[in-house]
Amino acid sequence: MAVRIAVYPGSFDPITNGHLDIVRRAAVLFDEVIVAVSLNASKNPLFSLEERLMLLDHVLSAFSNVRIDSYDGLTVRYAETHGAQAIIRGLRAVSDFEFEFTMALTNKKLAPAIETVFLMTEVQYSFISSSTIKEVARYGGCVKGMVPPSVEDMLSIKYRSLK
Repeated sequence: MAVRIAVYPGSFDPITNGHLDIVRRAAVLFDEVIVAVSLNASKNPLFSLEERLMLLDHVLSAFSNVRIDSYDGLTVRYAETHGAQAIIRGLRAVSDFEFEFTMALTNKKLAPAIETVFLMTEVQYSFISSSTIKEVARYGGCVKGMVPPSVEDMLSIKYRSLK
């Protein structure tokens, strides 16, 4: 039987409990999940690639079928190169759907054999985004329960060092 591989791409700057929820559920559906940090040149990340990979490694270490990687370029090409059958995309709200739907159709055109699998985040995480987390943390707000504890610590350290 073939191994079912999925790629869960994102900037993960930083990983949130919403992302963690999607990984947890994808890990049940697929034999292997590759959490792939995209080197999106149009974004200005708070955390370096190395810091994001370290946080992901720490937060996701309990999952035996999840591995961490990074890539530059088209997600669908990365998925093809790694033998993935699916790209995982998390949806928080209806507002995410239009962009994700367009991207899924584009990926399907580029690589017909790769499916996009949408997973709705649990309702308690539906308002959480990495951007919101960074904004709250920047101004000293509490992000407890929105990110894993190690991420909460790293956000605090990062913003203290930037002052």
